[in-house]
Amino acid sequence: MSAIIPNKEERSKFEQAYTLFLKKLNAQLKGAQAILGGSSAKDTWLPQSHDIDVFVAYDHKKYAEKSSQLSGLLEPILEKLFPKLERVNGSRDYFQIPFQDYIFEVVPILKIEKAEQAVNLTDVSPLHTKWVNGKGKKLKNEIRKAKAFFKAHRLYGAESYINGFSGYVLEILVINYGSFDKLLQAALKWSEKTVIDYENYYQKGMVFYEINKSKLLSPLIVVDPVDKARNAAAALSLEKFQTLKKVARAYLKDPSEDYFQQEQISLAQVKKLAKRLPFVYLEITPLKGKRDVVGAKLLKAFNFLQQELASFQLQQAAWDYSPQTIFYFILTKKELPPVEVRSGPPLKLKNFVADFKKKNKETFSQDGRIYARLKVVHPQLADFLQFTLKKRYFKEKVASVVSKVVV
Repeated sequence: MSAIIPNKEERSKFEQAYTLFLKKLNAQLKGAQAILGGSSAKDTWLPQSHDIDVFVAYDHKKYAEKSSQLSGLLEPILEKLFPKLERVNGSRDYFQIPFQDYIFEVVPILKIEKAEQAVNLTDVSPLHTKWVNGKGKKLKNEIRKAKAFFKAHRLYGAESYINGFSGYVLEILVINYGSFDKLLQAALKWSEKTVIDYENYYQKGMVFYEINKSKLLSPLIVVDPVDKARNAAAALSLEKFQTLKKVARAYLKDPSEDYFQQEQISLAQVKKLAKRLPFVYLEITPLKGKRDVVGAKLLKAFNFLQQELASFQLQQAAWDYSPQTIFYFILTKKELPPVEVRSGPPLKLKNFVADFKKKNKETFSQDGRIYARLKVVHPQLADFLQFTLKKRYFKEKVASVVSKVVV
């Protein structure tokens, strides 16, 4: 498993980059301090990671009432040092800065001692780091295994277009169970609404009365060890919860390093999956913007195409956002009948029947119900796809379709 642990050369390059970045930034800051954050500060980052989190902590007493102004205070300082910065909209705006082969995400926060003092969720992040480094000191590589495994199976990330397990949730789970393998073994036994409460803030079942119900919709409840009012796994979907059980079972039955390698979707792979069935393969250029927002739009575009292609009897579909954006759909049919029969209301509902006849030219009755015959405008899959890709809803969600393959 050495592939999931950064080697000496990569660590050296990584440390040199963030050390210099922090030195430059702190030399210009007044009344604030730039510190390393996220997986970088916890030493749970994976090899070939190119993102480094930096938090600029402002005095809570002085700036708590000016929380919304922190991004504006920080921006001119960053602009002088790093002209290529990009401001990203968020609950509190942050900045993306390319520096020495890395992308630094610089987030202004309030320096706090306990979660109750936070004005914004990002303010709590250094407390997460402190907790993970204290409780998981000997489990860093176990956490890396979990991150690599979850990433390989597209279960990693709490963004709205993924709805999976965040890095922090995985850190909590590995620390809670003591190892990566024990986490997977436990996951097989999870029922919906299983509660993980490492710090034992709540007596059995009381979490459902103490935490806001809107934060308890996820199938797994992970009480944040540094903020007992928060479910750290609130973004997790039932689909990802069930997928974890499936891949965990397969891995534990026959462990292999292959489970830690993400297989990128390719045309060759889709051809192999489809066998002799027709399929659609699209390479997409996403819109520019915040990754979470762009990803959410791509998901909507993908779901839209799934619905549109349903009449061709969809068998399998998936999409990928990294490193390329790929959509694919494996179908049963390549051609639709020239005429579609659409079902209408029962004949006894005369007003609805009259309305149905107004909307449809060719109708007929059968077994107490009215039906309409409609000409299928684009019965061929290729023509249908071409027409669908031009629809406004789809075009608003993507920058362009780079290439498409219809087989």
